[in-house]
Amino acid sequence: MDAFLTGLADGFGGTLIDPAHQDYDKARALWNGAFDRRPCAVARVGSARDVAAVLRHATAAGREVCVRGGGHSAPGHSCVDGALVIDLGGLRHVTVDPRRETARVGGGALWSDFDRAGAQHGLATTGGLISDTGVGGLTLGGGIGWLMRKHGLTIDNLVGAEVVLADGRIVRASADDEADLFWALRGGGGNFGVVTEFEFRLHPVRNVVAGMVMHPAARAPEVLREFRAQCAKAPDELTMLFAFTLAPPAPFVPPSLVGAPMAAVLVCWCGDAARGAEALAPLRAFGPPAIDAIGEMPYVAWQSMLDHGAPRGMRYYMKSAYLDELSDGAIDALARAGAQPSSPLSQMHLHHLGGAVARVADSATPYGQRRAAYALNVIAGWPDAASSDQHIGWARNICDAAAPFSNGAAYVNFLGDEGGRRIEAAYGAENFRRLCALKRKYDPTNVFRYNQNIPVTGS
Repeated sequence: MDAFLTGLADGFGGTLIDPAHQDYDKARALWNGAFDRRPCAVARVGSARDVAAVLRHATAAGREVCVRGGGHSAPGHSCVDGALVIDLGGLRHVTVDPRRETARVGGGALWSDFDRAGAQHGLATTGGLISDTGVGGLTLGGGIGWLMRKHGLTIDNLVGAEVVLADGRIVRASADDEADLFWALRGGGGNFGVVTEFEFRLHPVRNVVAGMVMHPAARAPEVLREFRAQCAKAPDELTMLFAFTLAPPAPFVPPSLVGAPMAAVLVCWCGDAARGAEALAPLRAFGPPAIDAIGEMPYVAWQSMLDHGAPRGMRYYMKSAYLDELSDGAIDALARAGAQPSSPLSQMHLHHLGGAVARVADSATPYGQRRAAYALNVIAGWPDAASSDQHIGWARNICDAAAPFSNGAAYVNFLGDEGGRRIEAAYGAENFRRLCALKRKYDPTNVFRYNQNIPVTGS
């Protein structure tokens, strides 16, 4: 262990994993296997004080740090060559207060941790689509999920946070304390500090009516038009997503269809089950679908239902856009470009927004695309480096096809390393200017640079 790490170990209460440690390779591995990074060490923290000690020691020595929550960063920001990784994996506690309908959640918790704890009390808040995604990363970028049209984005349910700042100070951010920091955390990413604990508002959610209908991809244009029609009249309780995918080897898929290109509509109804069945009847009757796998189930079960489509260690590449409307031209362009996914792990998702998401002012949080009707996310996934160009090309081709119909913005949680202009576009000009000013206030030397970085020198 070199002198820098020895100096840290002397005053550090967590676990320090350097290249000689038996767990080093496991500790540095990321969800996105496209990145094989070798940090100088991984500091697995057990408290906010540990995080503060790491930051003070590293900044005094002029050493770079990066932060790992769930390790799900699509561009691989959770682990950087030569940097010291602040690993929040030891902070996975979830404490639910059923009377107040709130939860305190450790900065290293996964959505599976959060969802299971809430389910014990019939409570939940908007989370992601994959249960081993980190709560922290998804929250700090905004938080699109199955409950968003009824209960808002994840950030709309954040009521407070414990944050370790770049200089090692530990503060609480909320509407009443460090209010400008609290604003920045709700969509500004990991640019302003290390969140060691979140406090969320919860909602009564026990069972949902959820699942998917699938049609042959050749029918994609008419399925997308029906999806558009259903979105236009969807109540807030209903969140829907259109997807191009290959039919998985799942029990509800006939063997003859496994691996076939499909145009799918995924749904989650979080209200009265009888009303949900009525609202979903037209979608289930349309076609009719080749596969109908919609039914009532526990919300916590639906939250992990798609995990098989995003296994850790595969190579991933993502692109993002927003559409203010789903025009006939956009439908035809997406159908031509996306109907043949490049692999069983490659998918195109078109998330229907609106509802509670749109009833928040653009300026209320850094997440600034409240009026967009749809968020487009293209995920290419594959196992081997040799075919990377093919899969990346598939994802780029879809976004190129969608570009004439998009509003030019992107969702930071679906954004790769695409440069400063795309980051600015993700927030919009006014929110971006405010974020830059707060970056200068809270992290003037850009300690937290491994993220969708807000520049200290920005406008």
